[in-house]
Amino acid sequence: MAKEVISGAEALMRSLQAEGVKTIFGYPGGSIMPVFDALYGYTRGENKVFDHILVRHEQAAAHAAQGYARVSGEVGVTLVTSGPGATNTLTGIADAMMDSTPIVVIAGQVGVGALGTDAFQEVDLVGVTQPISKWSYQIRRPEDVAWAVSRAFFIARSGRPGPVVLDFTKNAQTATCDWDGPVKCEKVTSYNPYPKIDEKAVEEAAELINNAKKPFALVGHGVELGGAHNELIEFLEKADIPAGRTLLGLSALPSNHPLNMGMLGMHGSYATNMKTQECDVLIAIGMRFSDRITGVPSKYAKQAKIIHLDIDKAEINKIIKTDVAVVGDCKQTLPAITRLLNKNVHREWRDSFEVYRKQEQEKVIEKDIHPTEGPLLMGEVTNVVTEATHNEAVLVNDVGQNQMISSRYFKFTKKLSIVTSGGFGTMGFGLPAAIGATFGAPDRTICCFFGDGGFQMNIQELGTIMEQQAPVKMILLNNNYLGNVRQWQDLMFGGRRSFTHMMNPHYEEIAKAYGIPYDVVIDRKDLKAKVEKMVNTKGPYLLECAIKEDEDIVPMTLPGKSVDEMQLELNY
Repeated sequence: MAKEVISGAEALMRSLQAEGVKTIFGYPGGSIMPVFDALYGYTRGENKVFDHILVRHEQAAAHAAQGYARVSGEVGVTLVTSGPGATNTLTGIADAMMDSTPIVVIAGQVGVGALGTDAFQEVDLVGVTQPISKWSYQIRRPEDVAWAVSRAFFIARSGRPGPVVLDFTKNAQTATCDWDGPVKCEKVTSYNPYPKIDEKAVEEAAELINNAKKPFALVGHGVELGGAHNELIEFLEKADIPAGRTLLGLSALPSNHPLNMGMLGMHGSYATNMKTQECDVLIAIGMRFSDRITGVPSKYAKQAKIIHLDIDKAEINKIIKTDVAVVGDCKQTLPAITRLLNKNVHREWRDSFEVYRKQEQEKVIEKDIHPTEGPLLMGEVTNVVTEATHNEAVLVNDVGQNQMISSRYFKFTKKLSIVTSGGFGTMGFGLPAAIGATFGAPDRTICCFFGDGGFQMNIQELGTIMEQQAPVKMILLNNNYLGNVRQWQDLMFGGRRSFTHMMNPHYEEIAKAYGIPYDVVIDRKDLKAKVEKMVNTKGPYLLECAIKEDEDIVPMTLPGKSVDEMQLELNY
């Protein structure tokens, strides 16, 4: 029986279908047109396989794929053309690499015969993306499509997840090959995504925890990526270990859990930062010791024994010296340690966090979320939104003051509920990521916070929202400033506000042009009612909040300072 002969573009469609892909975020162009032609039949009619979401910029396609991946736990997919189409995705690829987000970016490329000739819209995409991706590969023959796609998805989703790039030459799209069916990749030479757990390290970790008087856990994004939410709670509760959460790990442990002590980091909770310097055993779970967590590394938790649980061996001893490293998926390593733990109570140690929590509540939190006079504050807006959504919404945010404040005051009761740009700090991330999240979690409320700076970096994606009627609840915290940079200028550059004040457009008119419902809050007496109207309105909604122009984010650990030098007030 003769084998079926198909094009490389058709092979791509069938391979994506075999990987369970349902949604693709893309933008067509010359070198990817054969693929888009093949895509046509897969997005229409009774046999529809994919939803293709036409974004308005390729950077947005990558961020939307990230948002999709972060809330669904699946691999996000981006489809773009060569040259500028491909290079426009680089920010999203680098962002996904920093935050361990599984996406596959498929880009068109000139034909093999034109490679290296500086042909129209040619760029060495493999060379450009190798440093910022888990794997980057050029497909030169239709026969290689099924293998490359299967390998790409396996690498993207396995171990420590991340972005993979496929550079798809035009001749490989149009040429034909025998179709042998999709390929199932289960192993890649020299790639060990799930290291065998060292039982001795598990025993050493358990012993340190059993003997600890003041244990403290740091919960990161790896818990969510590994689906280890229940395993984490069992671990913490058995040994009675208080925990802080990283920015990306905020929904790994419910906000209302009694062992949750708040967010870590430069603008995290006062208690978590201060107690880092008092604990005797520090257990880092699925997180990396970034500079925003540690402050000055040479002063970080010097009094403590450090246990580090991570799937990526490269993170061990990279920044902070580890006493015991348990390398592996925390879905397996956490229960392995838990089995060896003694049932324990650390009431006095737990209660000692309250001293710092009360100080922060009095000096910072109460003033942020329940102000009685003056302009609107970011904290009170966040608090009203999370209450209106019963603490069950997905928080997507942009970068800057809006990110820190919304992350601090939003409450999380469900897993996979925070979508933010952590390691790369990408302004413009929020809006397209929120669009992706509406497709990755269609049954959930998606609340996107951004400032006037970040919003305008990808404001064209209102067109995507309009076309798809993507139900993003957009909260614009408008202070007419690049607020985070302004705060640093006031603190460290003598108040010289160099190019941080912004002249803004009439957002109401912009929303009207895109057919998106809009309202504005100026007076706090109107805030609750207008937020509830936004939440209860079907489809997208833009709520502009006129917030205080020179509001500062506190607490803050200043650059060059230890985490226990965190300030509850800033002194100018």
